[in-house]
Amino acid sequence: MFENTEVDRLSEDTSSMAACYETDPGHDSLSSLQHLPRQGRGQGAKQVGRPSSRQSNDVTEGQTNGYKSFKAEELGALLGPDISSEDDKLPLGLEEDLPGVETSLLNVPSKCAEQAEEFVKKVWAAGWNVAHHHTLPDWLKDNDFLLRGHRVPTNSFMACFKSIFRIHTETGNIWTHLLGMIAFLGIAAYFLTRPSIEIQWQEKAVFSAFFMGAILCMTFSWVFHTVYCHSERVGRFFNKLDYCGIALLTIGSFVPWLYYSFYCRLEPKVTYLALIIFLGTICIVVSMWDKFAQPQYRPLRAGVFIALGLSGVVPAMHYVITDGFWHAINFAALGWLVLMALLYIVGAVIYAARIPERIFPGKFDIWFQSHQIFHVFVIAAAFVHYHGISEIANYRLTLGDCIAREFE
Repeated sequence: MFENTEVDRLSEDTSSMAACYETDPGHDSLSSLQHLPRQGRGQGAKQVGRPSSRQSNDVTEGQTNGYKSFKAEELGALLGPDISSEDDKLPLGLEEDLPGVETSLLNVPSKCAEQAEEFVKKVWAAGWNVAHHHTLPDWLKDNDFLLRGHRVPTNSFMACFKSIFRIHTETGNIWTHLLGMIAFLGIAAYFLTRPSIEIQWQEKAVFSAFFMGAILCMTFSWVFHTVYCHSERVGRFFNKLDYCGIALLTIGSFVPWLYYSFYCRLEPKVTYLALIIFLGTICIVVSMWDKFAQPQYRPLRAGVFIALGLSGVVPAMHYVITDGFWHAINFAALGWLVLMALLYIVGAVIYAARIPERIFPGKFDIWFQSHQIFHVFVIAAAFVHYHGISEIANYRLTLGDCIAREFE
């Protein structure tokens, strides 16, 4: 009696499974098993879930109570044509219940972009580390008002020069004078390669003093700001070269102006040239003093170089007294010389006062700090001076030789 009941129930279950395969379009075949009778969870149920080897052989042979069985691949091939494109869509009610599904799919590209950006930031941070001011060694603490973005000691010239293309407190200082050096290299190359019929060798030699001073000044400057974080010894050496470059630029700027202003007067020309060379040499010697580069001597450094520049007041007053004020303005480029001096002085004052970072500590760590502004003023002053000495040279050369003027 019991055996007959179990056999009948097994037959009903098998029939239900076959019916599901025939009527279901391919989506609910497995889920339909949930609707099977949940009675008889004993031995008979186990036989349904785990068919015996004999039952497996019967299914393999292709017959189960009169219903033909299929493998999964065959069943999918048979049911595939019955599945329309509409079946891929969510039911209308489900779409209304999940209004954010379509929006989330549209947000996938933006999320990928955000993840890529975050990845790039992590790679960038791993490739170059910057530090807070208080974590730096004493020899790297030059400006207390620049709080973040400092380079750490590298002990590697390769790492220092790679930092040219990174963002840190010295980035602006490097690029301002690096670009200035490139600009004056181009101007000098153009000027010195002109044929003699345009520019004679004497003028090339005189202007070369200015070009050399400007190029060396800016070269020493950007190289110093690049390798400053290498080590204390290397930073100190290139810091001295940086100060020497300022003195060389000042000397080189005076040479063309003195040469053309006192074109036909040998004594004052030689005297003032010797004076400016002497004062510039003193500045270079003072720059070799180790303590000269320390932060507490910043006002002294600015004062020394301002004094060197103001030494040009003496020959300028000499010219005004001998030739007159208006003559000096119109023919000796005195106005351009005064503008150059003002640019140098204003830049040096900003550098010494450390404005604007002194007023807003931590706000100008990367851009628009005082040293960068000072560099911009130096470049502007150099271009102004180049224009001024070009004007006075053109005027002097149109007057002819000094001997011809004496006969007139």
